[in-house]
Amino acid sequence: MADEAANEVSDGVSGVAELYLGNILYALELAAMGLDEQQKLADAAFYRGIARKLAEARGRDAGKRA
Repeated sequence: MADEAANEVSDGVSGVAELYLGNILYALELAAMGLDEQQKLADAAFYRGIARKLAEARGRDAGKRA
């Protein structure tokens, strides 16, 4: 099933990122949580900021398609 979805999306960076956005957001949050545990709060906030930007961009793209 994932292979079928992968075939429908372009092989460029944006296409791959769009396909796996949920996984990327999850990984960014795991990284941020680990940094929180290490008391590296600024670093954790940085990764959460990246995730927020990606999620907001996805929301804007979804709004344009609707």
